[in-house]
Amino acid sequence: MTVALTLLLLLGFMGLAIDLGHLFVIRTELQTAMDTCALAAAQEMDGQPDSLERGKNAGITAGNLNAVDMQSATWSGKAQLGVGDIAYLDQNYLETNTVADVRFVRCAHTQADTATPLISTLSAFTGSPAYASTMGVSASAIATLAPSQSACPMPLALRPKPGGTRPDYGFSPGEWVALLSKATFTNGQIGWANLDGSNSAAETTAELNGRCGTRVGDQLGTPGVQSAVIDNWNARFGIYKNNGGPSVDHPDFTGVVYTSTNWAQQRNALGDFMQKRQTFTSCGTNITTVAACETNTGLTLNSFKSLATPGPNGELRQYGTNRRLVAVPVVDDGLKVVDFACMLLLQPIPSPFSNNNDVMLEYVGNASVRGSPCTGSGLPGGTTGPLVPALVR
Repeated sequence: MTVALTLLLLLGFMGLAIDLGHLFVIRTELQTAMDTCALAAAQEMDGQPDSLERGKNAGITAGNLNAVDMQSATWSGKAQLGVGDIAYLDQNYLETNTVADVRFVRCAHTQADTATPLISTLSAFTGSPAYASTMGVSASAIATLAPSQSACPMPLALRPKPGGTRPDYGFSPGEWVALLSKATFTNGQIGWANLDGSNSAAETTAELNGRCGTRVGDQLGTPGVQSAVIDNWNARFGIYKNNGGPSVDHPDFTGVVYTSTNWAQQRNALGDFMQKRQTFTSCGTNITTVAACETNTGLTLNSFKSLATPGPNGELRQYGTNRRLVAVPVVDDGLKVVDFACMLLLQPIPSPFSNNNDVMLEYVGNASVRGSPCTGSGLPGGTTGPLVPALVR
């Protein structure tokens, strides 16, 4: 009898150690999935009409990439994250689907019916049904967008207009600004600027592929520009040479181009751009060849041979990401970063290009203002950096 009672006690401890240990492992894995979901969804909260749908899609995709239930890729065959697990919240943490009111996104999920066989065995010994044979495990996370301490901007620099102050530094939202492709930065309001402070043209090309860590107060460099930057820049429009392609050099969701030829007002292209993103439009409506793109835009793209295919089943949707709404450092006269602007890339760089080829960008607004479409990656916790996802609960 003593041995039997001792075994019963030991079985209870085994149940707590093994079954509850299993539940806590699931809880930790599930929390990681919810954190990932919330951060991915928050990154899409740019105030645009399709932002809520994009956010839910991003959250589901990112969250389900995590393994749950002892690192099961399928979550042990149980239901994974779905649309119903993601909700948008206003400033009072009340659910809302009004884009203008959204301040937070919440991901919450329950991993149901996790077996607890050792704990449930206690029911046979005690006669009590209180020891369940299965239990559910829940986790949730809430994220928002907040100014960053450091950012991942383009290797460009925007110089304020004379007398221009924060937040817009003399520019008006919708204004087109010329990037002088081969001229020095001092000849215009915007120019190439290495984020690491160097003067290397090769570094400019490398930074176009992504460099993070730029902060307010950093010293930028003034490089010369070599033709290699053209390939990366134009890939953002889904325009490639023979050795490139969208599966490697990802385009934006749309490759639509804005020039004086096809956009006579030469300002305020952002609204049309966001609409074209939703339909995955190439260089122009139904345009699938570089020759047609040249005719539509008035640009010369002699060395480029192919376009990413448009439409709901095309390469722009399959491989597209946020590549043309970019953060750009705002600098003082000494090329030190004082803030960050949000800008829209309007045009590919002509090929071959010369000193006479200006490439236009549209000033969208200050990148740290709530509602800026320039959300990105970086370390949260700043006051003047581009908006980045941050967990709040």
